Amino acid sequence: MKTALKILSIEHKNILKIIKVLLKECDSLESGNKINKDLFKKTIDFIRGYADKFHHAKEEDILFAELGKDKVQMHCNPIPQMLYEHDLGRNFIRELENGVKKNNKNKIIKNAREYAKLLQDHISKEDNILYPMADEALNQNVKNKMLKKFKLVEEKLFKEKQKHLLFLKKLKNTIQNGLKK
Repeated sequence: MKTALKILSIEHKNILKIIKVLLKECDSLESGNKINKDLFKKTIDFIRGYADKFHHAKEEDILFAELGKDKVQMHCNPIPQMLYEHDLGRNFIRELENGVKKNNKNKIIKNAREYAKLLQDHISKEDNILYPMADEALNQNVKNKMLKKFKLVEEKLFKEKQKHLLFLKKLKNTIQNGLKK
């Protein structure tokens, strides 16, 4: 059975796939290739739509809200740090978008790499520290309530999610076909 925390971890895997694409595109730019504006724009759209709007809607508005309640006992409160890192990531994406608009390779590379590093570390912390802590701290009733709320988010943002997963699938096919040539 899927739990709310497992759903978030699955979504992390999709976000990490986009991170790999960003890093590969940075390597391409550093090798002297031109800026692939279309790819960067679609990648930024994915990050804002899937990672931020869809994934963070569940994390920030549901999971973090539950963990922030007085009755939840954890040995520390990691939520402020997680929210800070979400905001830091949003800033890197804004700056990445500015770099794309200005055709500034250095700004693109710097912000894409900073975002990638931040997200790789952030996802590792959430998957390996925060989610296990949450699983231990939250009772089954709260976990069931969270899962129901997650399903409502899934229904509300279904088209948004499908659009981004389709982009991810096309990207994967493009990369695989490029490797075969």
